[in-house]
Amino acid sequence: MNKPLVIAQIVQHLAPGGIETMALDLQRKANTPEAVHIISLEGTRSEAINQWPRIQHLERAHFLNKPSGLSVCTVKKLSQLLNELKVDVIHTHHVGPLLYGGIAAKLAGCDHVHTEHDAWHLNNQKRRWLVSACFHLLRPHVVADAELVATNIRKHIPLSKPSVILNGIDTSHFKPADQVAARHRLNLPADAPIVGCAARFTEVKSHNLLLHAFSKLPATTQLALAGGGELEQKLRALAKRLNIEQRVHFLGVIDDMPGFYHAIDIFCLASKQEGLPLSPLEAQSCQRVVVMTDVGGCREAVDPNSGVLIKPESTQELEAALNRQLRTGVNSEKQASARNFVVENCNLERMIDQYNELYLGRPI
Repeated sequence: MNKPLVIAQIVQHLAPGGIETMALDLQRKANTPEAVHIISLEGTRSEAINQWPRIQHLERAHFLNKPSGLSVCTVKKLSQLLNELKVDVIHTHHVGPLLYGGIAAKLAGCDHVHTEHDAWHLNNQKRRWLVSACFHLLRPHVVADAELVATNIRKHIPLSKPSVILNGIDTSHFKPADQVAARHRLNLPADAPIVGCAARFTEVKSHNLLLHAFSKLPATTQLALAGGGELEQKLRALAKRLNIEQRVHFLGVIDDMPGFYHAIDIFCLASKQEGLPLSPLEAQSCQRVVVMTDVGGCREAVDPNSGVLIKPESTQELEAALNRQLRTGVNSEKQASARNFVVENCNLERMIDQYNELYLGRPI
C-alpha cells in the first residue's frame, strides 16, 4: 500500500472565517486525515481557541506566532516544521502564506498548491507586484476559487495559468432541519420572519448597510447576526440610533452554524468585495434563500432560481430585495432549489477530489 501524501494547509491565522473553515474541511474530510496538518502563521493555540472554541480539540494544528512585519525567523521555523512533519505538499491560502509557505517549501523540497480566494486585492499595485513575484519565483500551482477570480488573476498577472476549483461545503452537515427548535436554542422569536447574516464585523462586509436597509423593513422582521469583530460596538450603536436594537440579535461566534441557518428565513451578505464565499453555500444547503451583492465570485455561489443579486453599496436595492424575498422567496419550491444548486455545483466531496488530483500532480 502506498504511503499517503503528507499535506500542510497553511493559513495566516486560525480564526472564524471562510478560508479557515475550508482548511478544516480539507483536513476533516481527507481520505487520510492523520496525514493532513494545519499551520497558522500567526497566533498561538490558546489565542485561537479563545476566538474559535470549535477548534479546542483540533489535532495536527501548529501555530508559529509570527511577529508583525516581515519575519525571516518565521520562514526558518516553517521550513523546519515542514521537514519534521515530512510534508510532501503545502497548500497555501492568500498572500501571506503564499510568501512564507512558498519560500519554506523551496527550502524543504515540498510541492506547492496555492489558492487565491479573491482577486480584488490585486488592484493594489504593491500587492499585485508581490503576488506576481511569488508566482514567478516560487512556481506554485495556482488555483482560483471562482471563474471570475481566475479571470482577474489572468488580467493582472498575464502569464499565470490558474486552475479553477469552486469552493465546496459539506452538504451532509448543512442540511434542512426543524426551524422551531433552532430558534428556541438561539433564543430567537418563534413566529417572526428573520433575516440572517454570518460574517466577521469588518468594513468590507458592510453590516452598516444591512442595518440601514433592515431598518426600513416591516417592524415584525428580525435580524440575526452571527460573528464577531472590531466593528461590533459601532454596529450595536448604529442599531440603537436607528431604533432597531430590539429587533437585532448579536449572537456572537456560533459553533453550530447549521442551527443558525435553520433558525432564519433569508440569508443576506452585503459585502463590498468577496471571492466565492462559503456562508451563502451553507445557507442554501440548509434550504435558505439568499440576497447577496454581485461582487467577486458571488454570482457563482447563488442559485439563480431562488437567490437575488444586487449591486453593492445600495441601501435602496438591498431593502427592495429583502422585501421581495420576504414576500415571495420563502416557499418550499425555492428552498428546495437552493439546496439542489449547492449539492450539484458546490459540494465538498468534489472540491476535495479535485484538490487531491493536484496534490498528486495530475491535471484537473
